[in-house]
Amino acid sequence: MREPARRWPAALREGLRPVGPRRSLFLRFTLVCMPPRPVTPSSRPVGTVTRGTTNPNRLRRMDRWIAAVHGPALRRSTVAPVAVDLGYGAAPWTAVELLQRLRAAEPRTRVVGVEIEPARVEAARPYARDGLSFVHGGFEVPLPGPVNPLVIRAANVLRQYDEDQVAEVWQRLCARLAPGGLLVEGTCDEIGRRHVWVALGPEGPRSVTFATRLGSLDRPSDLAERLPKALIHRNVPGEPVHAFLRDFDRAWAAAAPYASLGARQRWIRAVRLLAADWPLTDVRTDGRRRWRQGEVTVKWSALAPGSV
Repeated sequence: MREPARRWPAALREGLRPVGPRRSLFLRFTLVCMPPRPVTPSSRPVGTVTRGTTNPNRLRRMDRWIAAVHGPALRRSTVAPVAVDLGYGAAPWTAVELLQRLRAAEPRTRVVGVEIEPARVEAARPYARDGLSFVHGGFEVPLPGPVNPLVIRAANVLRQYDEDQVAEVWQRLCARLAPGGLLVEGTCDEIGRRHVWVALGPEGPRSVTFATRLGSLDRPSDLAERLPKALIHRNVPGEPVHAFLRDFDRAWAAAAPYASLGARQRWIRAVRLLAADWPLTDVRTDGRRRWRQGEVTVKWSALAPGSV
């Protein structure tokens, strides 16, 4: 069944015209993880074609979190910082939106959209502008010149991979980061209401963030279906992520009296209760501001598979 037609976001309509008819590609794939090797112009991209489905504004929660949390690192960069939208899909609007949101944090930011399907790269080129470009590539993240990105965003890329491939992909992508860089890898629903992502640095995974439009939430464990590949099969008794979501649901139930003040106040109260037993990374910083956005971030070490 065909999806209903969607309006193109204003950022893409202003001064830009899509070339050719819009098309949807539904191709199943298997990613092949290969040992790291030097990136050269003749290197074959690592991986195979994804389904490429996407929607305008789908990654807004992840983008805003990156801008808020990693904005200081972008501003400290002595050169124009580079961010990569890895696997942007059949339409380029997530890369356009990433540029817009990161430039609000650091106007010098440049974004490179990387796609493994050559036809998608060619279709995206008319949308290139100052600070935004598109290249053909995969997990090797081929950037022109000796450039290492300060941000790599890989959203909805690893969900269809085998769990045992994730660590190798993470390692490959983290090796491409500039010092102090950030890899954000996760999964969201089709319109970006519910999203869970892992933040990683060159040293490895740091944290897991749960983000949602609070009006769509019955209970926090509804986010389980959007866990990234490293965790989604671990949501079973005896695993840390299962215990975390169980405790979050209990805190949500205990915070029910706050529902009369709105879902946001109930969420904030539930997160405060959760912080008594779980190492939330934003408790001692400006956590309340992120909590008000329907977010909570917990240390990766607390949710890592088998860490109980």
